[in-house]
Amino acid sequence: MTSPTLRNLTLDQALAEAEARFVARNPRSMERHKSARQWMPGGNTRSVLHFDPAPITITMADGCMMEDLDGHRYVDFLGEYSAGLYGHTNKTIREAVIAAMECGTVLGAPNRYEAGLAQELVERFPGIDLIRFCNSGSEANLMTFAVARAVTGRDKFLAFRGGYHGGFLLMDGEHGQLNAPYDIELLDYNDTEGAVAAIRRVGKDLAAVTLEPMMGSGGCIPADTAFLEAIRAETEAVGALLIFDEVITSRLSEGGLQKVTGVTPDLTALGKYLGGGLTFGAFGGRRDIMERFDPSRPDGYLHAGTFNNNVLTMAAGLTGLTQVYTCKVAKTLNAAGDDLRRRINVCFKRFGMKAQATGRGSLMTIHFTDQPIRRPADAKKVDPQIKRLFYMEMLERGQYMATRCMITLSLPMGHPEYDGLVRAIEDFCVDNGPLLRELGYIKD
Repeated sequence: MTSPTLRNLTLDQALAEAEARFVARNPRSMERHKSARQWMPGGNTRSVLHFDPAPITITMADGCMMEDLDGHRYVDFLGEYSAGLYGHTNKTIREAVIAAMECGTVLGAPNRYEAGLAQELVERFPGIDLIRFCNSGSEANLMTFAVARAVTGRDKFLAFRGGYHGGFLLMDGEHGQLNAPYDIELLDYNDTEGAVAAIRRVGKDLAAVTLEPMMGSGGCIPADTAFLEAIRAETEAVGALLIFDEVITSRLSEGGLQKVTGVTPDLTALGKYLGGGLTFGAFGGRRDIMERFDPSRPDGYLHAGTFNNNVLTMAAGLTGLTQVYTCKVAKTLNAAGDDLRRRINVCFKRFGMKAQATGRGSLMTIHFTDQPIRRPADAKKVDPQIKRLFYMEMLERGQYMATRCMITLSLPMGHPEYDGLVRAIEDFCVDNGPLLRELGYIKD
């Protein structure tokens, strides 16, 4: 940490100082990134992990702790963007994966785990009567779009600005050059009146409305229950489907947010932690829709995928749900997340900071504004450079999170980790007090 008396009172200068410290602290990560650029565009094979001047390289992880190439240790509040719910070395899941591996990995046949995992998911999620597996949340979301178009015979979709439904369904209007070629109209999240009007206007041409019941990458912005209920009623009225992308939000209760809100979709996309830390995707829904995938039907939909039921993921996923992330554990973890988010907001209020943590349960994002955040556009009104400064200073304090300041909790965490994060945020507010006051982030 640095003394507040040494702080320059411009954001550019503060960032320049933070970046200089970052480069000095991470020479091996810098060199690895330079080398990687020879073989991968930008030294990167996953855009969200890019960071200038270079992302840190993680070499070892245990529980909720990680170590980078330069020997620095961090508490992992990134949690692999929610996929790392079990932590890095859950003994129960590791033993299940080893046992499965010892019996063969690419079987080319049904295995002993997949039906059990399917049963567990069907019993947990109200909107899933039947389910099929795939390999990622991105693939699962693509399948829900394909299914909706095939079932309804319609081509039009409604989604929400700032939403993310996988690498081929970016709803930000800026980075969708590689999007799948679906006809998608974008609406404003949590705008009930606008959504109802759009559904009625598109009417008989509408295949589906898709949304996350809490936006994840958009800023951990929960949907109003009334907003979800209105969309549910209107899609039913025009014969369209309602798709919930619960790839991230599935962890927020034992049955996702559809169980919490009581709003039941026609189709659900799943992924992330449900694979026990391994590559996983799934899509499921109403029985009359999903029965169309029955291969014994002459008119059945063909859904292929060599690794759809890969034995390692099936074993890890089943073990995780039945032996680790039980309904009781899910309630405990998400209650801890609600309390941590409350503590962060109390901390900001105590310092007079125009900042807040939004979210629900074990997922949250820090925003440097005290104005209500109802949709991603509200969060984008803030200078993104303040988040960049916060991210780098959190790294200095041993706190690893998303560059967009998203925080996801994992099961190995407890009070020491939560307390450490709150202290790090307090230190940031103290050390940067003059700068934050000059920039208007601290109220006088």
